[in-house]
Amino acid sequence: MDEEALLKQFAAQFAHGPDDADDTDAAAAAQGADSTANQATDDADQSPATFDTQQFLNGLDAIFDRHAAATEAGPYLEQAMVDAENAGDEAGLLTVLNETMGFYRSQGRHKENQWIVQRALELAARMGLTTGTSEAWATTLINCATAMRAAQQYDQAEDLYHQAQSVCRHSLAPTDRRLAALHNNLSMLYSETNRPDKAELELREALRIIEASSVNPDADIDVASSHTNLALTLLTEHKLEGAHWHAAKALEIYRTGHLEHSAHYASALAGFAQVCFAERRHADAVTGYRHALAVIEECYGKDTDYWRITADNLRQAEEEAAKAGVTVDNAGVAGDAGTPPQSGSRLSNSPAQGKTGASVEAQVGSVSSAVDADTPGALAQALPETGANAAFSPSTVSVSTGSAGAAEAVSACPVSGLKLARAFWTQMGKPMIAAKYPQYAGRIAAGLVGHGSECYGFDDAYSQDHDFGPRFCLWLTDEDYAAIGEQLEADYEALPRKFSVDAQGRVTFEAHARSDASGAFPSAGADSTVIPDAANAPTPGTATDDAATAESGAASSDVAEAMTTPIDAPLFPVTPRAQGANRRDGVFRIGDFFESITGYRTAPAQTAPHEWLMLQESTLAAATNGEVFADPTGLFSKTRQGFKNMPDDVRLALISKRLGMIAQAGQYNLPRSLKRGDGAAAWLSIHEFVQATASLVFLVNVPMVVGYMPYYKWQFAALRKLSGSMFALLPNVGEQLETVMRLSSTACYGGAGFGEGGKGAAPAIEKINDIVEQIAVDIVRELKREHLTTSGETFLEWQRPYVEDHIVSDDPVLKSL
Repeated sequence: MDEEALLKQFAAQFAHGPDDADDTDAAAAAQGADSTANQATDDADQSPATFDTQQFLNGLDAIFDRHAAATEAGPYLEQAMVDAENAGDEAGLLTVLNETMGFYRSQGRHKENQWIVQRALELAARMGLTTGTSEAWATTLINCATAMRAAQQYDQAEDLYHQAQSVCRHSLAPTDRRLAALHNNLSMLYSETNRPDKAELELREALRIIEASSVNPDADIDVASSHTNLALTLLTEHKLEGAHWHAAKALEIYRTGHLEHSAHYASALAGFAQVCFAERRHADAVTGYRHALAVIEECYGKDTDYWRITADNLRQAEEEAAKAGVTVDNAGVAGDAGTPPQSGSRLSNSPAQGKTGASVEAQVGSVSSAVDADTPGALAQALPETGANAAFSPSTVSVSTGSAGAAEAVSACPVSGLKLARAFWTQMGKPMIAAKYPQYAGRIAAGLVGHGSECYGFDDAYSQDHDFGPRFCLWLTDEDYAAIGEQLEADYEALPRKFSVDAQGRVTFEAHARSDASGAFPSAGADSTVIPDAANAPTPGTATDDAATAESGAASSDVAEAMTTPIDAPLFPVTPRAQGANRRDGVFRIGDFFESITGYRTAPAQTAPHEWLMLQESTLAAATNGEVFADPTGLFSKTRQGFKNMPDDVRLALISKRLGMIAQAGQYNLPRSLKRGDGAAAWLSIHEFVQATASLVFLVNVPMVVGYMPYYKWQFAALRKLSGSMFALLPNVGEQLETVMRLSSTACYGGAGFGEGGKGAAPAIEKINDIVEQIAVDIVRELKREHLTTSGETFLEWQRPYVEDHIVSDDPVLKSL
């Protein structure tokens, strides 16, 4: 199917949802859904000749309209996946996968969703969507990101959201509601990762887009959902008056539009209840949560995270009401879920004290929308204490930034390199560019990618003794570099590096130029600017309302007074390998930057497998790690994405090679070397086995999704992180490999190296051999699940032909001899 046809399918999907289906359509669709299910049961062995995407969507809408999703949607979606795949309809299958991601997430089925996310990304890559700017690719990225966020895989989710932003800039109109959905979902991620001020900005932009595109904003369910989301975010920022206004506005819109029986009404009710809880309005909080539960039970059933967390919120609210001597009757809740609590009472000026309930996320868009803008799911986001100065503790941690000669007396920097880089960019780099290069500000990309422990997020006190300090990269086109590159590099080098970190981990740089700088750039009205959380929060005081601005300004002043006096000096020595042509920060041409790491200015062509096979996985890891803080044109991210997008034929060829090495080193040579008593050969066999197996885990999990295996120093740090992910495939292999390495001394040399002797090598040898075989069994099981083999043979050399049968290209470089 060509891309134009694919886009038509997705356009139809975007335009239709359960909230706008009339009763006649719903009945017909329900009949069609029942017919499809019956046919699948009666004739499971017959594959459909075609797959009707619109009929599938109508059937799914009917299930939601009948409030039967809890029992019927799962089987319906699973059968649709089979039907689309059997029909060979890749576009139809991608539509089904997008719908399934949203449904599984709404049901809290995050573990199962791992297969759907991975499958969708693999399918999009196979369809050639990942190198373009189609709506289908944007849709898939957003849905995958939202599923990852719901599973608390925040790093991967943020990366996918930023990729989606880059695509959407080129594929969607400025008032397209799907842009609002993207801003809304990104705000959820920022909220869950303790960046409420950044979440607020995203939500205000989402609300602006929704209102601009609405025929009647006073009766628009998406406008209401945006108000609810904004209310909850303002609540976490202790802006109670604004939170109350937006929460009440959401309920007003539901009443005006007679939308009280919409599934999304529960989010507005629970959101208003949470605001009331913070205001100590116990009766309204209890009533709101009770009504929210009634709507949730009607629309989703009780067996969901959404119901359970809202029920827990209600319990907390009832406990607080009882403590306050407030009695709330249950009248009207069970029989009339549409009766909201009162929302017009005047807000108390005193902030809430004590425990709060958990916030509930609202949605922009319908439940089955292809751009899955977050069905009302249970976002357990605890509200911090709101005492007079609770947000900013006066205690700070002094960051000593002594010279290289005094390194032995220098304390480790208490924040990660990526956090320090983002703060340095936000407070120093970005204002400098805006002041000195305003005509280029919309063309310069910034971030921290490449070599260095901090680019992987694995830096610690031990890795900060060299090549560490405030730094970031600026990436320019060749044309822009020729015009401003040299001067911009000088201005970058002149940026002040003075900073302090307080007890909450907030980084503050002093906004004045170095003594050797060519000139100072304007500050934002203060000597210092604060990043109040872990990543790229905007400068305080950017809220649109006066009250928010005043609050932010006061907070900034509090922090500025609390900061210790920073010392202007480099943190640690810069080694020769991070200087000159190998420098790790500063100003780069985009092509030069990637060429310095990989040897290629852009990723090899998808049709050049020999070039991909020449690139080490660790090289690709260095080219695609880190974070991009800003990329207005999307060119840097697109180039970086190219290196992430390893052709699937190449991935399969590498999987085959790893299977061969696991078999040769682990299953064949290791036991033979141990029988010979050749400890050195056995130890080297273990090394090859471990390397090949660890690589296979990353390849099976798909580099597009989880990244590449980094170089040996951080190989197991990355493997542990991957294995701890809810979405991980072969999650137990990393721990098994570490056990093999721990026992290797005993097995190969009788334990002389690590004091494990005494019992002889035999028990360790037996344990290692058992682990090797168990890993082989796990690998075969995974190959079968992915339909890469039909064989149960656990000697992995014999699995290679089955895997290579799935390689589409005839290029001999991809096949084993």
